[in-house]
Amino acid sequence: MRKGKGKFLDKIIVQCDPDLEDLIPGYLNNREKDIVAIRESLDSGDFEKVRTLGHSMKGSGGGYGFDEVTRMGSRIESAALAKDVEGVEEALQELEDYINRVEVVFS
Repeated sequence: MRKGKGKFLDKIIVQCDPDLEDLIPGYLNNREKDIVAIRESLDSGDFEKVRTLGHSMKGSGGGYGFDEVTRMGSRIESAALAKDVEGVEEALQELEDYINRVEVVFS
């Protein structure tokens, strides 16, 4: 188990297609960058950028085997459309937790 924020976190195992093995690290790294970009956009009140980033995650997650990224991207997009800061922050925290805990298995 990985350790984060002072406690042990359970792994989230995701099975991915071996053909995507070279692409997955970059995909997950880009989601980490999205988390930072969404926070910065929230701070500046740029809900359109938050919505766009959420929409992109919603569209890409399933293609890489990360259905949870799709689900959280949809939540971020919907919350941004409603200008619901708390909703975006909750989904963003869930996404960050997911990214920190996910372990990919290629099969």
